[in-house]
Amino acid sequence: MAERKRRTTRAERMSEILQVLRESGSLQVGDLCARLGVSSATLRRDLAQLEEQRLLTRTHGGAKPQGGVNEVPVRYRGGRSRDAKRAIVRQAVRMLPSGSHVIALTGGSTTSELAKQLPGRADLTVVTNALNIAMEMALHPRHKLVVVGGVARPRSYELVGPWAEHVLASISIGTAFIGVDGIDAVAGITTHDENEARTNHAMLSRAARVVVMADGSKLGKATLARIADIHDVHEVVTDMSADPVAVAAIRAAGVRVTVVEVASAKNG
Repeated sequence: MAERKRRTTRAERMSEILQVLRESGSLQVGDLCARLGVSSATLRRDLAQLEEQRLLTRTHGGAKPQGGVNEVPVRYRGGRSRDAKRAIVRQAVRMLPSGSHVIALTGGSTTSELAKQLPGRADLTVVTNALNIAMEMALHPRHKLVVVGGVARPRSYELVGPWAEHVLASISIGTAFIGVDGIDAVAGITTHDENEARTNHAMLSRAARVVVMADGSKLGKATLARIADIHDVHEVVTDMSADPVAVAAIRAAGVRVTVVEVASAKNG
């Protein structure tokens, strides 16, 4: 008997829509309906919502980007490489030292997943510039939560700018977990926005240890704004989909790279 295709969530569909626009510059409703296994009415509702958010413009029978689509909003990234991100996070949690410790989390879908795994540790102080992570941590008052100020970026939920950098300059951090859009042995660690890059650099510069969590699609990739040099990173945690050449180059630069195995989810 043929295996039934898993039903996609709205967030997963929107992530796929934005990914197609980023790769192709346009899309056709009929083609994407077949790809996602949904009706045209469902997909048109998704397109209408994304148009309201000014992420695309609907056309006759399809859609085209509205402005740049290089950066998929973090709220639509959680469904992509989900199993890899969870495996990366499990490894990151194991890396935390026992006892009282100050950690910092930038914004991003993988760091957001890490925040969900921290409630079992009551001896942590969590510093973040991401509004969604702050909301997650605020639900668990056993942690001390420090939220830096700044101007909010809607696509990443991060607070950025001079206010955030001023607060970070007065904080000492044990381990900083950094989310990135690209990591490369030559280009270093990068993101899409220059203000976000400066604030993230201010965070990692206050940390005794800097850990980059990045699924395999980010390795060997460079985006617009440089956060830091590769030599500012102590460890990278990624998954087996990462390009072995990129992994080898980062290791050759003196950075420890941990590659985690990802268990394939099977449909019941």
